[in-house]
Amino acid sequence: MTPPESRPGILYIVATPIGNLADLSPRARATLASVDLIAAEDTRHTRQLLQACGLEKAMTALHEHNEAHKSEELVAQLLSGRSVALVCDAGTPLISDPGFDLAAAARARGVEVAAVPGPCAAIAALSVAGLPTDRFVFEGFTPAKSAARRQRLQALADETRTMIFYEAPHRLAEFMKDMESEFGAERRAVVARELTKRFETSYAGSLRELRERVERDPDMSRGEIVVVVAGAEPRPALAAQIDADQLLRALLEELPPSQAARIAAKATGLKRSQLYERAQALRR
Repeated sequence: MTPPESRPGILYIVATPIGNLADLSPRARATLASVDLIAAEDTRHTRQLLQACGLEKAMTALHEHNEAHKSEELVAQLLSGRSVALVCDAGTPLISDPGFDLAAAARARGVEVAAVPGPCAAIAALSVAGLPTDRFVFEGFTPAKSAARRQRLQALADETRTMIFYEAPHRLAEFMKDMESEFGAERRAVVARELTKRFETSYAGSLRELRERVERDPDMSRGEIVVVVAGAEPRPALAAQIDADQLLRALLEELPPSQAARIAAKATGLKRSQLYERAQALRR
């Protein structure tokens, strides 16, 4: 049963719609209506949500640029007995959105932190992707620069769990190109865009097929985007006759650690990420 009002001195982490306003739960609305203060990523955006619900509440901005010092101020208010709801622009706070500093500071000072769960783009995309859901990992946004992004993807190439990424529309084409290079052209994936909104679309296929479609279809890289990628097939155990260190030493005489690790992984069946770390150690 939904309590009629919030309790004092509690930080509520409130999930809000990612597109369709009908996804705001009755409990989330009741919480927003009853707290003393709403900490919002963008108060202008949240004010539109409140107006749609017929609410008018005191708000304060909490975003990536002010969270470090703002959190202490909010914790002081919580300790004084005020109730606070934390919201982001869309979805669940802290999931590639601000809020971690506040939640951690509140916990450290003994403040109760309560979840008011609801929409989350990562889980929504996973639920419709048709890829394994028994084990998955959320990677959020990868680095904006290609070199750093490819390094991150290299480290994930042998990950066997389903992977969930967020990506900015203007970087989707380069992101898909880098994934195809690091994960292999035939790896299965789904690109979900504008979830719960009017132009919601999901595209499924191999990384090659999806990369080609992004390049020829401008609509595919518009709006909010989630990419769900199948995990790698488990590697066989190391063959007894192959000494990984010996192989790496030989390869390092001619190649940088990343290439040496890639070749050694194919030869031994070991994870490339582990071999890369070992190659760096051997080079040192």
